[in-house]
Amino acid sequence: MALPTDRDPRCPFDPPEDLLGREPISRMTYPDGHEGWLVTGYAAARAVLADPRFSSRMELRRSPTPHAMAQEAPRPAPPGVISRLDPPEHTHYRRLLTGEFTVRRMKLLEPKIEELAEWQIEEMRRQGPPADLVQTFALPIPSLVICDLLGVPYADRERFQHDTAVMFSLDASAEAIMGAVGSLAAYLGELVARKRVESADDLLSGLITGGTLNDEELINIALMLLVAGHETTANMLALGTYALLREPDRLAELRHDPSLIKDAVEELLRYLSIVHIGPTRTALADVEVGGRLVREGEVVTISLPAANRDPGRFERPDRLDFRRSATGHLAFGHGLHQCLGQQLARVEMRIGYTALLRAFPDLRLAVPAEEIPLRDSMLIYGVDRLPVAW
Repeated sequence: MALPTDRDPRCPFDPPEDLLGREPISRMTYPDGHEGWLVTGYAAARAVLADPRFSSRMELRRSPTPHAMAQEAPRPAPPGVISRLDPPEHTHYRRLLTGEFTVRRMKLLEPKIEELAEWQIEEMRRQGPPADLVQTFALPIPSLVICDLLGVPYADRERFQHDTAVMFSLDASAEAIMGAVGSLAAYLGELVARKRVESADDLLSGLITGGTLNDEELINIALMLLVAGHETTANMLALGTYALLREPDRLAELRHDPSLIKDAVEELLRYLSIVHIGPTRTALADVEVGGRLVREGEVVTISLPAANRDPGRFERPDRLDFRRSATGHLAFGHGLHQCLGQQLARVEMRIGYTALLRAFPDLRLAVPAEEIPLRDSMLIYGVDRLPVAW
């Protein structure tokens, strides 16, 4: 089987049905004809992600979907693209960035993020209902935050948001995706050049001042952080709100007891698992996983949504339950490549949901639930629009 991505609009938060109830690891045929593996079990997923015998190197990977860029001839990752590198190159870049995303540093950002959330709520009120929660709230908050952290002018957001949408589209041609990557890289190259002349108090300026990275490395690191920093959290804020509005009991529970917000964020991360394609790894040796022998050179695709719905790890996994402990979920991955910005995402979600529910006690969908457009054809799952009223 190939990797299914289509969701049932009646149950838009559940993984595709074909991914559930399977063996923890099973055979999968990739679009290029390669016979590899699909992992849907939680324990097997953690094992693969933690095992250094499985490589992330770009020249070894194969795409589980017919994403145009992924079908290009395999080649090594450009310098600085840490998600597609193994140690020691990965370790070198990761060490340069880890200190920028610690829990302590994210704590210091909370007042700024709270201020941004309130500003966007006022913008929603100014526009009046109905409002598209994606454009007025979910997308601006993480975009503003990552722009501020990196030192990217927020006024340029239409450009990088458009390029990101093309890069993440499963329907875009290879030419369109390459054009978007090139456009964004050129923009960030201009920004790096300006900051070499006049630095500021931001992450990109700090990396430049450190003096160990060349322009290509700086551009690729900035591109990765900018794209991931707004795309993923924006979709979690919007899709999480959609889930709450379709689960009135959970919404009422969170309104009644705001102290549940930390557990609610972890549970929403587990329940929604918006990274619904990959990650992929390639075996560097013969490795046994879940009782199956993965041969050297074979590619393994991990379904995070399916692993996070494994009943062997989470009791009644198809239920959204803010009283459960969702600790250990795989929404941010696991192992060496676990999401660098996970603490920032948690802070943004916690503040965003809290501010939204406090400001709009009667927040509701402005259209029937089945009319909400889903992002099945994107690498990151979510909703394209979320019309709400109050």
